[in-house]
Parts: sequence; C-alpha cells; structure tokens
Amino acid sequence: MAEESEIRRGDGEKRGENEELPEEGEILEESDEITSSMENPSKSLTTKHPLEHSWTFWFDNPSAKSKQAAWGTSIRPIYTFSTVEEFWGIYNNIHHPSKLAVGADFHCFKNKIEPKWEDPVCANGGKWTMTFARGKSDTSWLYTLLAMIGEQFDHGDEICGAVVNVRSKQEKIAIWTKNATNEVAQVSIGKQWKEFLDYNDTIGFIFHEDAKKLDRAAKNKYTA
Repeated sequence: MAEESEIRRGDGEKRGENEELPEEGEILEESDEITSSMENPSKSLTTKHPLEHSWTFWFDNPSAKSKQAAWGTSIRPIYTFSTVEEFWGIYNNIHHPSKLAVGADFHCFKNKIEPKWEDPVCANGGKWTMTFARGKSDTSWLYTLLAMIGEQFDHGDEICGAVVNVRSKQEKIAIWTKNATNEVAQVSIGKQWKEFLDYNDTIGFIFHEDAKKLDRAAKNKYTA
C-alpha cells in the first residue's frame, strides 16, 4: 500500500525525498487528495514492535463522493502498517478528526478487509457507534485505534476495524465486527470499548443487514 501510494501536495506536486516532515497533523489539504510527507513509512522507521495484525488506513474523500455513481467507490487505501513504530509515524503526520473536512470518513481496518458491507468478512457483521460534538472525537479516536491494534478486546478476533465519520454538527466513531449474531462477543466489545474511552452514554449495535435494508430506520439489536 504505502509503496504504491502517490504522495502529493494539494497542488499536485510530489514532495521531494529530502523534504522535512510537516508539523503533526499537516497532511490533509482542501483538495481531492489526502497527502503525506512520508513516501514509504516502513522504510523510514525502525521496526521493533510488530503488531499481531497488519492494519490499513482508508480515506473516503468528501470532494470525490459527489462525483461517484456508486457508494464506496471513492474509498481508497492510504497506508498499511504492521508495527507500533509505523503506526505512530503515520498517526503523527495525518490530520485528526477535528481537522478533517465535513463529509470525510477515515477508516482503520485489518489488512485485506475493506470497510464495506460487501466485503465477505464484514457482510454478516454489524457496528457499535459513539457520537461526539463536532471537533471532540480526537482523543476517543486515538484510544479506539490503540485498543484495536493493541489487542485489548477479549473478542478482538471479532473486530474488523473502526471508522470516524465527520459531519457538520457531530462526529461518529464506529467499530465494525464480523458476526452480528454472536451476542456475547458483541456486547463484550461494546462494554469494553466504553470502559477504554470512559464513555458514559448508552451505545447501540446495528446489524449491517438491517442498515442496508432500512437505512436510518434500522434499530439497535444490542446496547451497552
């Protein structure tokens, strides 16, 4: 992923190999591209602490959405990482949710799992969702990522990934899981997630199948 990504500025020029890294968060321009100064994070960082799984960041560009006929065609992979050092090297050079454009969706999924209902691993799953005021999800997004890649969930094998949705009045973070009917595993994930983030409001779990059929009318099957 990282090796094949074309690294661009907002004006379309490539960054030079010897150019200094930007300040933390200086990555996303107001354009059709999500950008980075790191042409190949895996080569610029020393691999010391491998993760149990490799993970991929995906970006759904709000500028591209209106140009696409089918949902999901504007989502594209940005970077794949497999060590603690690679994660921090990427995370410290990307915009956090409060700095993303309205309409943006930023995903972190286990490698080779696409953040789409149609993906075979996700097809029979569902998601837990937390809601935050606009600009208030940065810390919770980071803690969610750390809990996932650090394998802190008792049923971590059930987790596909997480997404943060940036909208005009609020931001939502959702954790996607594999087997929606496995109530014990799903409720465990929901409860642990709330504990990790010290989140006090009730959260709900919706089956992807219900969301596809009913859209916003889909009801929570589990709560935590």
